[in-house]
Amino acid sequence: MKDKVCGSSKAWGVKVLPFYLFTFLLFALSGCIDEYEADISAEDTNLLVVEGTICSAELNKFYLSRTQDIKATHAPRMVTGASVSVHGSDGSEYKAQATDDYYACWIDQLEPDVKYYLHIEADGEVYESEPQLPLRTEKIASVVGVQDTPDRHIDVLVTPDAPFDASKTNYYSWSYIETWEVHPEYTTYMYFDTSTGQKVDSIGIFPERGWRNALGTNILVEASTHYEGQHIQGIKLYDFDNSDERLFFKYSGLVQQRAISKEEYEYECARRQASSEMGGLFTPLPSALPTNIRCLTSRKSVIGFVGCALNTAKYRFFFDSRDFIVNRTYKGDTRVWLNDCTIDECMRMARQGMYLCEWDDNRMNGGGPLNTAWATKYQLDVRERGAYTEEPDYWSLDEDVSY
Repeated sequence: MKDKVCGSSKAWGVKVLPFYLFTFLLFALSGCIDEYEADISAEDTNLLVVEGTICSAELNKFYLSRTQDIKATHAPRMVTGASVSVHGSDGSEYKAQATDDYYACWIDQLEPDVKYYLHIEADGEVYESEPQLPLRTEKIASVVGVQDTPDRHIDVLVTPDAPFDASKTNYYSWSYIETWEVHPEYTTYMYFDTSTGQKVDSIGIFPERGWRNALGTNILVEASTHYEGQHIQGIKLYDFDNSDERLFFKYSGLVQQRAISKEEYEYECARRQASSEMGGLFTPLPSALPTNIRCLTSRKSVIGFVGCALNTAKYRFFFDSRDFIVNRTYKGDTRVWLNDCTIDECMRMARQGMYLCEWDDNRMNGGGPLNTAWATKYQLDVRERGAYTEEPDYWSLDEDVSY
């Protein structure tokens, strides 16, 4: 039996906690429905929102923004002009530099017996997260794709290695990055030369394939409470529809696993619940959510939780479309065919930005017709669909890798 999974989309989405300003109570009384506007204290507005984790051997990114009105039409803006740094109980300090979207600092290696915390100075206030020892994370044992029936979606299931301590509840967070191979809708090995009015054979006009990346839309947290031996096994991270184009050829995912504290787990679950019950009568105000960040210079509330990880376990896995029943619907030939066409018509297609794909010339064969087929650049060039053409260095790996 599994414990309840607290799955979620990326933290806070496009708007940071847009639900907190107005809570509506709807009730029926004598056929009337009245709207109730909650009386929200000014202290619960324009709150600082902090996202990020203190981690070893990677670029630490800290996102600072503020809550905004539910009626706001723009995404939350980064808090600029802040001073952000990671401090250790041993006197170490790592100053973060501002980018366009976040504050970042590189940390080579955290010490297991040193407590670390985030220090923020913004808009005349000073904030700090609670000092904590970095948590050690087990490796990932496996990531598998499971398709129960041919017409079902494909589930991506993650299993960590056996826990370091099987006598206590273990808490984890998972995220992932995707890469998949993209092929053009059509290929061509020729082009129409407008200077001569003839087709020219040519190889490599457009790339034969490309790759696309995406940051996973789900961040999953889970507790081991109801797993035998406190060992989480086969937990679902995300899934694919069996007609998803990401599975048409080769697909790879990089799963990242991090051990988290009970407090961070409870914060994540409370945040997800608040987001899912947005606007409900019993939705907690942001200031009521658990947090390990406090303002040292006033009584202002803060939203967020800063974790601390000694390491991040990663697992690179690969799916081949031949390993699943993938529903790839054939749409028919959508190229533009010109049957019994003239050179003037071919010139017109080329001027319109169309590309020659087929050239069936029977004019020298008893006066037969010239038949041609044309496609758009979007149909022929994977770069038009957001793909890049430099093969990832891990694409040639034959086996999954845990590290």
